[in-house]
Parts: sequence; C-alpha cells; structure tokens
Amino acid sequence: MDQLLALIHKFTIFDALDIAIVSYVFYRIILLIRGTRAVQLLKGIIVLLIVTGLSHVLHLQALNWLLTQVLMIGLLAIPVVFQPELRRALEQLGRSRFTFSFHFQEVTDLGPIIHEMVTASQVFSKNRIGALIVFERDTGLNEYVETGIPMGATITAALMINSFIPNTPLHDGAMIIRGDRIVAASCYLPLSDSTSLGKELGTRHRAAVGVSEQSDALVIVVSEETGKISIAEGGVLWRDLDERTLTQRLTNGLRQDKKNAFQWFARRGKAQ
Repeated sequence: MDQLLALIHKFTIFDALDIAIVSYVFYRIILLIRGTRAVQLLKGIIVLLIVTGLSHVLHLQALNWLLTQVLMIGLLAIPVVFQPELRRALEQLGRSRFTFSFHFQEVTDLGPIIHEMVTASQVFSKNRIGALIVFERDTGLNEYVETGIPMGATITAALMINSFIPNTPLHDGAMIIRGDRIVAASCYLPLSDSTSLGKELGTRHRAAVGVSEQSDALVIVVSEETGKISIAEGGVLWRDLDERTLTQRLTNGLRQDKKNAFQWFARRGKAQ
C-alpha cells in the first residue's frame, strides 16, 4: 500500500501526457491496419508470443528455443510483411498539417472547375459511361501520371466527356487533375485489397479506393454498369451521390487544404 501511495505521489502531468501519447499511437496503429491483411498477421504474432511465454513457464526448452528463433526472424521480416501499412503511415505523417502543398491553393476560384466536373459527371451517369478522375492534393501523383498520356489541358466538361467515350484511346485508366489543369489521362492506379468493399464493385472502383489509400487524392468514379457516381477519399467510398451532394463534397474536399493553409499563416502572423 505504501508503495502504491509512493507511486501516486510521484505521478506527474508529464506521466499522464506520456500515457495519453502512447495510447493515441496504439489507437492510430489499430485504425491503420483495420480491414487489412495485417490484422491476421498481428493475431498470428500475438499467438506466437503467448505460446512462447507458456513454453518458458512450463520449461519446454526445445519448443521455447524454436519459437524464440521464429520470433527473431519474424522481427526482421516485419518491415517486409507490413510494407504497405508502414508506407501508408509515413505518407499520413507527411500529409500532416506541419507540411503544406499548394496545388489547389494556387487556384483562386474553384467554382468553374467544380461546375465542369459536376456537369461531366452527370453526363457520364446519364449515359452510363465509366469514368475515373483523380484530384491531386498534398501527395504528389507523378508515379501514376507517368503511366498515362500527358495532356496539360484546361479542365472542361467537353474534354472530359470526350476522353471517356468507350472505345477511344483514353477511355481506359484514370484522368489526373493538378490544380486547374488535366495533366494526364489513361493512367494506371493501384488496386485496393480492402475486404470491406462490396463484391459488386469492379476494377474502376477498387482503383479509386486504392489511390485514395496510398495518397490524399480525391477521386470521382462513375459506374459503367449502373451510372452511379461515387467519391473515394482516405480509403473510404461514398456511393450513389446526387448532383447536390457531389458538388458539396468536391467543394469541401478541394477547398479544405486552402483553408487550413490560410489559417496556419494567419496564426503565424498573429504570433509574430
């Protein structure tokens, strides 16, 4: 009892802060691996740790030695096995509000861009034309831009509609937009392996979710089978959007970085 009271007496606000930070880190790790294959791998590691501990308590020397060697090798293999999750974590850290990008912040008026996007999306939906349009934000998408056909064109509904007409050279793949320009079309994107996506979703939707998992891109995807419009952001797919909802999501998504940057500079100016 005296020892417990002594520990409580020594407990400071910094200890509470330390516990809170560690708890938050574990919480973010759980969110990061949730819905991925890493969950099953983590369960396997936990089982190995439990069995190794039991073998030590029960003095099963041979089994304990074998499991200890397996765990040592496993620690070396973790960076390889968890490479997608580690990459995603580092990318999210790099996209934190301590860093800023100005792809859409340089665009003073997003209204015309959003209008052209919504107009084109409605035409795609009405005529059941499959489309996949990616908005680059903080994370650069040059690795995907290089897989497509360079365009460097102004954003217009007519150009986008013509690009996704079936059986044309630019129909397959994704169109990538940077700022107020279409930088490339017919680009290849990574496919998501998330088990939470419906079985009815095809390659186009999985590519939209995949690039939103590996970057902070905002992606519009139109189903060729149903004509439904969806938006992928942060690995989440919002489906069956009407014109009003699509406009709101594009407005909020594309102006968010601009708003955050202005707030940061305003706070910095006041501090000075």
